[in-house]
Amino acid sequence: MAGGRTFFGHPWGLATLFGTEMWERFSWYGMRAILATFMAASVARNGLGMSEETAQAVVGVYQALVYLVALPGGWIADRILGPRRSVFWGGFVIMLGHISMAIPVTTPLFVWLGLLLIISGTGLLKPNVSVMVGRLYSEDEDGRRDAGFSLFYLGINLGAFFAPLVVGWLAAGDRWHLGFGAAAVGMAFGLTQYVWGGRSLRGTGERPGLRLSPDERRRFGRLAGLGTGAAVVALGLWALTGTLTIDRFTIVITVIILAVPVAYFCYIMMGGHHLTEDERDRMKAYIWLFIAAAIFWMIYDLAPTKLLFFAERHTDLSLFGVRIQAATTQSFNPLFIMIFVPVFAALWVRLGTRVSTPQKFGFALITVGLSFVVMAIAAALAGAGRVSVWWLVLVYVIQVFGELSLSPVGLSVTTKLAPEAFKSQMLGVWFIAVSVGDAVGGQTGRLSRVLSDPAYYLVLAALAIAAGVALFMFTRRLRVLMAEHYHAEAIR
Repeated sequence: MAGGRTFFGHPWGLATLFGTEMWERFSWYGMRAILATFMAASVARNGLGMSEETAQAVVGVYQALVYLVALPGGWIADRILGPRRSVFWGGFVIMLGHISMAIPVTTPLFVWLGLLLIISGTGLLKPNVSVMVGRLYSEDEDGRRDAGFSLFYLGINLGAFFAPLVVGWLAAGDRWHLGFGAAAVGMAFGLTQYVWGGRSLRGTGERPGLRLSPDERRRFGRLAGLGTGAAVVALGLWALTGTLTIDRFTIVITVIILAVPVAYFCYIMMGGHHLTEDERDRMKAYIWLFIAAAIFWMIYDLAPTKLLFFAERHTDLSLFGVRIQAATTQSFNPLFIMIFVPVFAALWVRLGTRVSTPQKFGFALITVGLSFVVMAIAAALAGAGRVSVWWLVLVYVIQVFGELSLSPVGLSVTTKLAPEAFKSQMLGVWFIAVSVGDAVGGQTGRLSRVLSDPAYYLVLAALAIAAGVALFMFTRRLRVLMAEHYHAEAIR
């Protein structure tokens, strides 16, 4: 885009989307930083009085559903609303969700309604704001587009860094709903500047890519209505049996989430889609990488539950002599991401093809496993009293090394290995790996009933490290399936 106002040399529309995503992530990470502790707090402390295991399962399923609904959210934008309106209505629904959670009443009804609204709104906003960033550039501006996404990624982490600091401080002293209210205000700021800066988008994302015909709209409306009605009836009947509990509900949702990728990969591999032999081989390799990614996220996304509980119950919350809130520990991760992103970006460029995708995934799994070895040591020491919060700082540094080895590579390898008939859809499949990991990770809290905390961390660490070692052992075979060029000496 020649001439006109720019944002660090990029189209000014990037500033609008940068701010929108920054405030949306502020609301998401702010609420997430106190959600588990709010649920586990006693009723006397204005919480929901859940066990830590149940709270962990709920937060795990909540995070999983947020990533899962990105698929229908992208479809709605492509076929009905268009990305621009999807982002607005998604943000509006998210704001309503946070407002619902901010209502200071004793009934949990508004909490469940709020979570449902946030899940629905994020499914509309999250995938489509990224689409609009990409559309600010012409097809021949790959370099500028990549740089634009780097700025956009900075906005995400700025919101994620400041949110736990602000929301955690406001929620201190069991003022949970004040913290939830801050998340609502953050989303309101994001919506306001999105509407205010709308002109800078210059028509980007205004129309659906392939709008539904009137007949297709009616058919979609009927199916959506029937699906919603069936779900409500099923839940009602389950409730009438007297066996519906929060724990059982999270288990059912986890099973459904696990079934989604199984069904999808079977559909790709066994359906009549005219896949070539090379495409089938690449999909076989991708399935193993998908499983590896799910294991990684299973551990990594325990930060707002298991690690947050550890911070609250077992650490001396003091940094450089300054007292902090347990929620403040959730700011460590985005801080280290902002510090190390340029380091790892330069590292991968320097290494080139000498380090393969399976090796990067294997390194990520081993590092996230080692982070839980550190947690096991910290948990053992905590048996004699509170330990320094610097143990958690070390854990998050190690985990960020793993994330920067896996997360940026994931979307790239997904587009590379996707069969031609599934190029667009497969981008959503990568997020299903996060969804599966979050859902299963939430259920691992039940292991605490039979394992000590050090043993719990060691079991998950052993699983991740074993999976990482397996990827290194089978790197050569995976690279053959992926048709990835390699230097023989790099994988001996």
